[in-house]
Amino acid sequence: MKEKLMKTGRIIILLLLSIFTFQSCDNTTEPLPVPAPDIDEVIGQMLMVGFRGFDIQQDNFIYRDLTQYKIGGVVLYDRDVTLGTSQRNIQSPEQLRNLVAQLNSIAAGKLLIAIDQEGGRVNRLKTAYGFPPTVSAQYLGNLNNPDSTYGYTYNMAQTIAGVNINLNFAPVVDVNVNPNNPVIGGIERSFSADPNLVVSHAEKYMQAHRNSKVFTCLKHFPGHGSSQTDSHLGFTDVTNTWSNAELIPYRELLKKGIVEMIMTAHIFNANLDSTYPATLSKNIIDGMLRKDLGYDGVVITDDMQMKAITDHYGLEQAVERTLEAGVDIILFSNNSAYDPEIVPKVTGIIKNLIAQGKIEKARLYNSYNRIMNLKNK
Repeated sequence: MKEKLMKTGRIIILLLLSIFTFQSCDNTTEPLPVPAPDIDEVIGQMLMVGFRGFDIQQDNFIYRDLTQYKIGGVVLYDRDVTLGTSQRNIQSPEQLRNLVAQLNSIAAGKLLIAIDQEGGRVNRLKTAYGFPPTVSAQYLGNLNNPDSTYGYTYNMAQTIAGVNINLNFAPVVDVNVNPNNPVIGGIERSFSADPNLVVSHAEKYMQAHRNSKVFTCLKHFPGHGSSQTDSHLGFTDVTNTWSNAELIPYRELLKKGIVEMIMTAHIFNANLDSTYPATLSKNIIDGMLRKDLGYDGVVITDDMQMKAITDHYGLEQAVERTLEAGVDIILFSNNSAYDPEIVPKVTGIIKNLIAQGKIEKARLYNSYNRIMNLKNK
């Protein structure tokens, strides 16, 4: 009888252990699902805007856009183009740090805070505001010393990181095909006419920023270096001047696995798309960049308020075509034009496109995932 009781006890213990083990394994292999974000959050992450103000008051539209519309990014400037003044976002290092801290405290989530700090003439953090001097890409290309490029751009990246800005719209990897180009070569924004030199210096530039914990953004895809006009001011056609050599910097830097973001160009090239400029072109963004070159990272537009877009497309058409092209973040700098209602307008347009079946939610969620993958690095 005693042996029978002992045997029964052992069986019960084994059964209890097996149940406990099964439950433990079950708990560890099936984590609770993470709820998908609602469509408002998805749309918000896909918008980046500019604004006026050295600090943020609750009556500034950017406060509403950050809290209600949950936008994912802002871009800062030192000069207000539409007003023709330097009264915009930047006065001094201390003021700028405080502004960035305000933005981060107001934002609903992780915020991309961007600036165009290429060096040389495209330079928002000027010595007049108390920041160190910089040199242009052309200066670095002519010097042609990769260590010097790293040193100069590391110092610049440290300045950016010092005011807690986390995204620099640079480097420019446009090949200097036309040295008189009014928006690229003519103002020393290109490293070189040799695409391989562009690659070597852009790589050092990107490494310097990465080591300073600042994201970079290659621009302007698929290449703005051969243009003869400025897309800020109107239609820019490179059909007869662009060549495949202008893709070399993108192809080679993508191979190195260091590209974090790419900005589109508003240039028109009938050989690549006979209807739309690059920013609105599915052939160029989804076809050439994503499929041919294999890039699956974040794509951001150049400023959608530039005249190359606004002179030829209404806002709804431009937004629809941009989304169809495969862009992830739509940029409205509010500096070529100024529209405090641009975020509500674009949000409404995107929701209408979804309701009409012209844009699928899954398409937007793909962009959201790319953006969040970048922000979580």
